[in-house]
Amino acid sequence: MVLKSNQIKNVFRNIAAVLIGLVIGSIVNSGIIDLSGNLVALPEDVDPNDIESIKANIHLYDPIHFLFPFLAHTLGTLAGAIVATLIAVSHKLKLAMSIGFVFLLGGIAINVMLAGPIWFTILDLVLAYLPMAWLGRSLLKK
Repeated sequence: MVLKSNQIKNVFRNIAAVLIGLVIGSIVNSGIIDLSGNLVALPEDVDPNDIESIKANIHLYDPIHFLFPFLAHTLGTLAGAIVATLIAVSHKLKLAMSIGFVFLLGGIAINVMLAGPIWFTILDLVLAYLPMAWLGRSLLKK
């Protein structure tokens, strides 16, 4: 099978859509996490830049401390899926959902590493990733 020049451009554009969507989603996620420290004080002696410090003190966190990580995960995924949908030439839902899947893998990893409360793990993994990727695509359907 020989691809035509236009088809090759479309493939590269779809690849770029996913890569740029992942970068933008990550920037949104990181920005919200960085902002959260200014809005909700962490328990004393927690270093938000040290995963071991967070893990050792996660039992001190109140529900409000989980609000911004949840928002970071949902809005980061949503932004990434929207960007991928806007850039993609075809397979827009598949590409948006791939953003959600990659971020879901990251969400699983961080939830396993931190071993936070089960209610947050369930909320985060069920609502923050694949539903937001689907919503990001759905918002731009013509």
